Amino acid sequence: MTRIGFIGTGEIAAAMVTGLIGQGHQIMVSERNSGMAAALAAQSSDVTIAPNEQVVADSDVVFLCLLAEVARDVLPGLPFHAGQSVISVMADLPLADLRALCAPAEELAITIPLAPIAVGGSALPVYPDSPALRALFGDTDLIIPCRDEAALNAHFGASALASPILEQMRTGAAWLAGQTGDGVAAEQYVATVFAGFLRSLAENPETSFDDLLDSLATEGGLNATLRAHVRDAGAPKTLVDGLDALKPRLGLAD
Repeated sequence: MTRIGFIGTGEIAAAMVTGLIGQGHQIMVSERNSGMAAALAAQSSDVTIAPNEQVVADSDVVFLCLLAEVARDVLPGLPFHAGQSVISVMADLPLADLRALCAPAEELAITIPLAPIAVGGSALPVYPDSPALRALFGDTDLIIPCRDEAALNAHFGASALASPILEQMRTGAAWLAGQTGDGVAAEQYVATVFAGFLRSLAENPETSFDDLLDSLATEGGLNATLRAHVRDAGAPKTLVDGLDALKPRLGLAD
């Protein structure tokens, strides 16, 4: 049994807790978001609610799920201890600052969980590699060790693709619903189409996005026609420009 604590109980913390429930762990969540904390505790007897000080003092592994500016106010003075693993999910708090805020804890790492971690099959870029993260999520999720903090921060930038891509899928589903009159079926169709492509990519490391695109590149076909229209409208460049605009916040070089 591992004693796991969560400082901050927002959506990502809730997804991680949900993914850990039922595995024999003792999970404590902070009181910060009382509604979310209560909902998590109601899910399972594995989960209890405690003040920040107790969460840190009584946990073998502590996940930090706060906004960076909040963390700088909340973390100083909490009873972190040597031998404890601390894992941050915060994009804007560098590892050097994390070490200072969580001393004397020595095993520290930063990772990037997204909502699908609740059911498994998600990806967890991490720097530095974390034995604690592997022990908790290695059997259900893909752990991706990053070579340095800059590489990890680039993954933070790439994680922002989720929202614009989902918005495109929603737009396509809305167009389909406009033709069929069935919004639920339209969303299910679009989601299932993409799930199929992504599943084939995830299950076969030798398959690439280029391979998938090549399979849809029949000249004059519907896919090739729409792709050309979107490309000519400048959508790929707009996406890259948006990613580049995140570089200063992530500390990435131009």
